[in-house]
Amino acid sequence: MEHPLLHDTRFNYALRSSLPSSNLTTNSTNATHTFSVFDGCEHMVSGIIFDLALQSINMIIGIPANILVIAHLINTRNEPSTSDIFLGCLAFMDAYFGFMTIISFLNLYHWRSAIGWRALKFTFGVKDTSGPLLLSCICLDRFIAVVFPIAFGQLKSPKYRVGLTVVVLMLTFAYASAKAIGGIPNFEKVFTGEVLFSFTWMVVCNVAILLALKRSRGAGKDEMHPMKRKAFKIVLSILFIIISNYLPPVALFPFEDFYPHKVFSCYVQPVGFAFVNISSTIQPLTYLSRLEKIPFLPKSCVEKLCCKKKDNPSKA
Repeated sequence: MEHPLLHDTRFNYALRSSLPSSNLTTNSTNATHTFSVFDGCEHMVSGIIFDLALQSINMIIGIPANILVIAHLINTRNEPSTSDIFLGCLAFMDAYFGFMTIISFLNLYHWRSAIGWRALKFTFGVKDTSGPLLLSCICLDRFIAVVFPIAFGQLKSPKYRVGLTVVVLMLTFAYASAKAIGGIPNFEKVFTGEVLFSFTWMVVCNVAILLALKRSRGAGKDEMHPMKRKAFKIVLSILFIIISNYLPPVALFPFEDFYPHKVFSCYVQPVGFAFVNISSTIQPLTYLSRLEKIPFLPKSCVEKLCCKKKDNPSKA
């Protein structure tokens, strides 16, 4: 008899694919049919288990971390930064993805609902699109602020960021809806192209920002201004997130046609998506690690968690 884990964990990658939603049906005993597009993964489960383990981390750590980010942004709404609207949307989307991971496990082992599968396909579409696009918006905002400060002063009005956020949300829900419906030929290549473009854009922006900050030292001074040093560290942390979470799919997915189908479906695709998925935990933790005060947590706990030194915080 086939082991339940080896049989059922393939649902994540059928949901990531362009499998038509009409295939997500149930039989008379209300049990889901096996997704034939991933037949053979019963003996190639290491990549799938790796992704499930990282998704479990999103449930345990990512959900509360994103809630803390949202709480902090609400507490500091009187002194917002220009990127707060992007950060808030990103934290909300990541928290939503973490909650839907719980739903996915319940649907996998208990409900076995066809509607649940379609809802999960929509969720994966939201995750695939919202993360890269919102991070690209954050990088664009900081790129203009550092490299073109005069233009940035003229574009400080929140209406520009609200408008850009609306465009991102429209693209996100259009992509997620198309994924939920399924049946679109070569639909996976849309995600590959999107991530490749976003990754390239974010890396170029962050490298340009880092170079500009390194060159912007005071006349006759070897040390960078404390605020610029802080901005340098923030951008460096974003660059780390971009490379660690989005480099694997960027490096692997464009070469899909060179892999045997089963190898790509059972190893390459789940591992690549696993790095994208875990960004729902890494992003909020990176943001929280830079804060001097975190909502609902005592200062002593924050100092231990964030490894902050007790010197002048303006030099952090």
